[in-house]
Amino acid sequence: MGRTYGMPENEKMVDQEAPANAADKVDLSEEELTALCKAHVCVNCAVMAEAEDVKLRALADNENFKRRIQRETEEVRRYATESVLSDLLPVLDNLGLAIDHARGTEACKDIVMGVDMTRKIFLDTLKRHGLECVGACGEAFDPNMHEAIGTVCEADKEEGCVAKVAMSGYVLKGRVIRPAKVLVNKLQEA
Repeated sequence: MGRTYGMPENEKMVDQEAPANAADKVDLSEEELTALCKAHVCVNCAVMAEAEDVKLRALADNENFKRRIQRETEEVRRYATESVLSDLLPVLDNLGLAIDHARGTEACKDIVMGVDMTRKIFLDTLKRHGLECVGACGEAFDPNMHEAIGTVCEADKEEGCVAKVAMSGYVLKGRVIRPAKVLVNKLQEA
């Protein structure tokens, strides 16, 4: 469907005897109008180049904004459960302490078995949500995953490895929620 546009003053018909309405109106399609505008714009014009530069920068800024928002949204989704899982860590610690405390007592054998089963189910559930336990005896000390609270000397273990775990650490989808508190093996110098 064509549009009617008024002609600029310098392009009006020279013949003044023609009817005014016929000379002032031109019927152009959208494509014809765009082509006409492009034909009359100076390609080497500084204003045109500046406008094009501003347009490209705005488009680039918009794309960068979209990517940043998408990245932040994914991170929020990925770590949305972090605070809840952090609050549950003391429960895991206390279940472990209860098991360790009652393990040697014959009268508590059935209770220890029940608490241990509950702890395993709890750990499996948390693992499905991306939580993993870190810090085991014998693994190399990693300051990103472990917090050294002291050293011990055990000849049967390698230098710099975890000799004892005082408190387990936890990682949520690659992010350390709580580092493991460990004792690091340090062999005495001869």
